[in-house]
Amino acid sequence: MSGILDHTMIRVSDLEQSLDWYGTHLDYEEFDRYEGDDFTIVYMGPEDMHDDGAMLELTHNEGEDDLELGDAWGHIAVRVEDVHDAYYELMDEGVEDYRRPEDNPGYAFVKDPDGHEIEIVERDFGARWSIDHTMIRVENADEALGYWTRKFEYDEVGRWEADTFANYFVEPSDAPEEVMSLELTYNYDGRTYTLGDAWGHLCVRLDDLQEDWEQLMTREAPEYRDPESCDDLYAFTKDPDGHEVELLERDPAAESLFPF
Repeated sequence: MSGILDHTMIRVSDLEQSLDWYGTHLDYEEFDRYEGDDFTIVYMGPEDMHDDGAMLELTHNEGEDDLELGDAWGHIAVRVEDVHDAYYELMDEGVEDYRRPEDNPGYAFVKDPDGHEIEIVERDFGARWSIDHTMIRVENADEALGYWTRKFEYDEVGRWEADTFANYFVEPSDAPEEVMSLELTYNYDGRTYTLGDAWGHLCVRLDDLQEDWEQLMTREAPEYRDPESCDDLYAFTKDPDGHEVELLERDPAAESLFPF
């Protein structure tokens, strides 16, 4: 089992404002939406994103407008051809100046209306603004790397080690370069983190939900929300730091992106 990362879910306080922001500034399109009794889910991404590229899921819960970002989740990163040009294109469109490319060699950062950080990175592959990676912070690098290696058969495909922190990038073996990687950030000072509720989860796309769930249980993954409790449509586990990981089958031929 080595399913690719299907999407990253974030919660937003004003859905229409967020849809407009991502549509205007990142040229994202709405691929599908689900209207629940008191919540709405929208899948978004660039029109020409790769079939194995990751989507952004925006979730809005009615009456929950005061979201806590926490610091256990870091950011999503999006791909562009030229960081400098892309950053100042966003400035011209009225996006708030946050972390300029002049101060960060090779990358820059902006924020969406809810304060979710978005890194801008240069890549010579993938659709413009497609998601390159999602960064999460971990309190034990060995445990985090072991989790993704043992549970999901991910490979470490890159790392950056500085004096006070390290970044580790993991993704499935033999995955196309357009997939979303997971960046694990570990700070050496022993700090702890809060999850908050503005970030939701990562989602791994599986071939067989039941079979892969059983394999995860054999590999001692936390049993958080099993398939039966989710009407056999999806399931959830957690990593050692409490980040939620959704497990989902995706039928490319289905009329809806949602399993329900």
